Amino acid sequence: MKTFILFLMLVPCFCLSQMKTGTFSDLEILMKEDPRPIIIHLYTDWCSVCKMEKYTLNKDQATVDLINEHFYMVSFEAEKTKEKIQFQGKEFEYLPNGNSGIHELALALSKNKNQPVYPLWIVLDKNQKLMYYHEGIITPEKIKQKLLEISAL
Repeated sequence: MKTFILFLMLVPCFCLSQMKTGTFSDLEILMKEDPRPIIIHLYTDWCSVCKMEKYTLNKDQATVDLINEHFYMVSFEAEKTKEKIQFQGKEFEYLPNGNSGIHELALALSKNKNQPVYPLWIVLDKNQKLMYYHEGIITPEKIKQKLLEISAL
């Protein structure tokens, strides 16, 4: 029993390697204070590939540290986020479609304007110019390599 209680006390310590994420409104404030490259991760809650990817990326401590130290990250649930979002001087809204819908910003960020591919990774430089675009699953090694290239610029 003591071992089980000790295990439960230590579990939070193993979960501390989470990537820090914010919102688009946070991003606006942070970019004024300390401009950095931006990572936008589009996903949906029904996407099993998105869930697997998030799990493997959070397990890679070097990638998590790189993201947390040198980038701002916004995780954006493309089909459930319903509030208006201001980004790059424009306002985007949720577009309902029966029982579901999609956010205009997800469509604006995606190269596939009919239906974005999830997960979708977009990296912008500190001037919000596109540096990297990746549809579908990505490995921690590949994202780390790309982010190291971008952070070295």
